[in-house]
Amino acid sequence: MSNAIESRLAELGITLPVAAAPAANYVPFVVSGNMVFVSGQVSQDANGLVKGKLGDDMEIEAGAAAAKLCAIGLLAQAKAACGGDLSKLKRVVKLNGFVNSTGDFTDQPKVVNGASDFLVEVLGDAGRHARSAVSAAALPFGVAVEIEAIFEIA
Repeated sequence: MSNAIESRLAELGITLPVAAAPAANYVPFVVSGNMVFVSGQVSQDANGLVKGKLGDDMEIEAGAAAAKLCAIGLLAQAKAACGGDLSKLKRVVKLNGFVNSTGDFTDQPKVVNGASDFLVEVLGDAGRHARSAVSAAALPFGVAVEIEAIFEIA
C-alpha cells in the first residue's frame, strides 16, 4: 500500500516534508497498540507558517488550503511513526480540527474539509474518518489551523 499511497501523493504533486519536531515539551506522536496519536500539526508550508483568522483576514478557501497543509503534516508524522513505511497505514480514524476564527464565524467544518477532502483523495475509503471542527480564539504562533489525528496501523 505504501507504493499506492506514495504513488498517489506523487500524482497529486505532493512531497511529504520531514516530520516536524515538537515546538514544546511533547512528542510528535505516540504509538499505542495499533493506533497512532499524532500531535496537532499547524498550517505551514515551505515558506513558513500560514497565519490568519477566519472571519477577519482570511477567507474559507484559504483556510481550507491551510487545513490541507495540516493534513500533509499529519501524513508525514504517520509515516515517521510507521518507520517510513506508509504501507502500515490502515486508515484515518479521527481528526480534531481547530480553526483560528472570530466569535461570529461558523464555517469551521468548511475549513477543516480541506484536510478531510485531501486525506480521502490520497487514501480513498481508508481516509474517511470521524471528525470535530471547532473554533479557537487564537492558535499557537497565530496560525490559521491546527489539526491532530488518530490513525490505525498494521
